[in-house]
Amino acid sequence: MTFNGLLQIAILFGITILLVKPVGGYLTRVFTGERTFLSSLLAPIERSLYKLAGTHEREEQHWTAYAASLLMFSIAGFVFLYVLQRLQGMLPFNPANMQAVEPTSSFNTAVSFMTNTNWQGYGGESTMSYLTQMAGITVQNFVSAATGIAGAMAIIRGFARSSSPTIGNFWVDLTRATLYVLLPICIVGTLVLVWQGVPQNLNDYTAVTTLEGAQQVIAQGPVASQMIIKHLGTNGGGFFNANSSHPFENPTALTNLIHLLSIFVISTAMTNVFGRMVGSQRQGWMLFAVFGVLVVLGTSVLYWAESTGNPLMQALGVAGGNMEGKEARFGIALSSLFSEVTTAASTGAVNNMHDSLMPLGGLVPMFNMQIPNLGGIGAGIYGMLLFFILAIFIAGLMVGRTPEYLGKKIEAKEVKMSLLAALGPSLAILGFAALAVVLPQGLSSIQDAGPHGFSEVLYAYSSGANNNGSAFAGLNANTPFYNLTIGFAMLMGRFLLIVPVLAIAGSLAAKKTVPVSAGTLPTTGALFVGLVFGVTMIVGGLTFFPALALGPVVEHFSLLSAKLF
Repeated sequence: MTFNGLLQIAILFGITILLVKPVGGYLTRVFTGERTFLSSLLAPIERSLYKLAGTHEREEQHWTAYAASLLMFSIAGFVFLYVLQRLQGMLPFNPANMQAVEPTSSFNTAVSFMTNTNWQGYGGESTMSYLTQMAGITVQNFVSAATGIAGAMAIIRGFARSSSPTIGNFWVDLTRATLYVLLPICIVGTLVLVWQGVPQNLNDYTAVTTLEGAQQVIAQGPVASQMIIKHLGTNGGGFFNANSSHPFENPTALTNLIHLLSIFVISTAMTNVFGRMVGSQRQGWMLFAVFGVLVVLGTSVLYWAESTGNPLMQALGVAGGNMEGKEARFGIALSSLFSEVTTAASTGAVNNMHDSLMPLGGLVPMFNMQIPNLGGIGAGIYGMLLFFILAIFIAGLMVGRTPEYLGKKIEAKEVKMSLLAALGPSLAILGFAALAVVLPQGLSSIQDAGPHGFSEVLYAYSSGANNNGSAFAGLNANTPFYNLTIGFAMLMGRFLLIVPVLAIAGSLAAKKTVPVSAGTLPTTGALFVGLVFGVTMIVGGLTFFPALALGPVVEHFSLLSAKLF
């Protein structure tokens, strides 16, 4: 660990903290329907979209109608992207003559981008046409992120409202998130990335002769417009197979900082939105503090592990940290930071290969992903609020006080829905990982023997079920077995979380707000932050610790023994 590395990490954290309040204030005005500096330009477009959709900004929905709208929109997005992949060989903007994507890969990809997971079992530049990248992948990057923001706004209204039968309007939230937040930032961000050298064109792939005399085809395309929303929307799906390690996706230290900041800017600002809408910005800072503790702790452990280096290499006289799988232009500090940010914020983009991290370094992103939707755009807020609900309930049991948060009594329904949301992804991870390491279809894709091979499988399902999308990259996951099982894990991770969250939002919105009393547990101090942190660790442990036991158990199966042990 070096002073220069720590300084680079501190710069990102410092800028992020400075942006929380101004961005949070803007987001609050957008979602409460107040006028913003973009209203004169965008309000007519917004009203036209509502008219086209047959709704109105003042028309609100019960939580069941809100959930139904969200599900129908998600299904439509899945169908469109699936069909686009299957027909891309007959469609325009296909200079590399990409043919139809294989059916199970099309299913996996459509589910992946519809659920904001952006897991990729394919190489982007060798599989997808420009039209599929633009009209399919990039569009879903916008609307799946906006869907997550809508879910966050719904549960925020649940806490902020009293005796209300509604939690907002999904179509209004979706439109405002896309029109006023994601699109304006991405237009400016795309121009900045082009200035820094990220391609944005519709040219044919370029054939060149290298210095060694070999022939090479250089892929390009509409990259910059996908890169900015890839990070801003905590999506993570790369235009190129090497993702943010590729010099066309991430050519400079400035683009790397822009990518990292984009991942955090909306997710962290949503904590301020929460505080403003419930009438106590201090509550928003409590959310931010819990997330900040997790990120700082994870970054510290990961950076230390990678800086310490590989003892086997050091025994051979090779000093220094672990540079395997890392880009020299980013080094250990920025690679470690990127690995922490991308998994803590449920993004999945990578600027280094996680399969090459040291064992303790690889443990950090894996554990981050096993905390349901920690820090994702929109999803990060409702994920953290689930931990708050569980923490309030546990604290109430311990001290004999009525579980209560922001004037809302936390009762059986909220606790049951929170547990369902916490346990759903764990069930998907452990269930499908167990199948993968005992069935020939799963074992045939594992590259490495021993515990690391098992880690590759566990990482894949952790990434899918918790809507991250990064990979250890040592697993051949583009097979019918993995395409289907990871696809179902992504569906479980998305909808077994967001639907219970909407149910909680509806239940809370309908409750009366009770005044603070002597029996109310304080929720704005360091003690409560520590309690929520502990609950968060427990929720992550629901997957992590059973997984530790899974390896020795399945070792007794002959198929697994032959491949892994």
